[in-house]
Amino acid sequence: MIKLIVGLGNPGKEYERTRHNVGFMVIDELVRKLRLRNFSEEALSHVYRARIAGREVLLAKPQTYMNNSGLAVVNLLEENKVEPQEMLVVYDDLDLPLGMTRLRLEGSSGGHRGVESIIKSIGTEKFPRLKIGIGRPKRKEDVVNYVLSPFSKEEEETVRAVMKKASECVLRSVELSPQDAMEFCNRRDILI
Repeated sequence: MIKLIVGLGNPGKEYERTRHNVGFMVIDELVRKLRLRNFSEEALSHVYRARIAGREVLLAKPQTYMNNSGLAVVNLLEENKVEPQEMLVVYDDLDLPLGMTRLRLEGSSGGHRGVESIIKSIGTEKFPRLKIGIGRPKRKEDVVNYVLSPFSKEEEETVRAVMKKASECVLRSVELSPQDAMEFCNRRDILI
């Protein structure tokens, strides 16, 4: 049962619409969809409280910057008495093309520094995660600039559609379970 949804990103206006902040963008989409208003500042995060499927679920945006996400996550888990398998982490993935989502029940960081920080801080890889494809830059050496760059005007329509799909995936993971949501989340042909 999912009790905590953590969207990864970097705080600050300059990072707001960048590829590395799709985790934050999914939380923002859920906040709009669920008509949530105010967040509280706790556990080094901005935390929204929502009622989904009749129970309270926390939506969090860590404010520790991506590479230190684990610091916020360990605090969120401890302060709210949530187990790692009751948390869904949402983040960007260079290995998936833009527009794709992939829900996994556990696994390695795949080189993602935010996820690496979480695994190190909580001591397990066993937590569900929703990866949002951002594609790779043409040249390998451009990865840092690429993930910190905004989406292009041509990509915006796809980004809006994938945010809707990802938020629906999160809701299904909470209402049903991550296992039951996988078929919907991992299908290539769905962009709402």
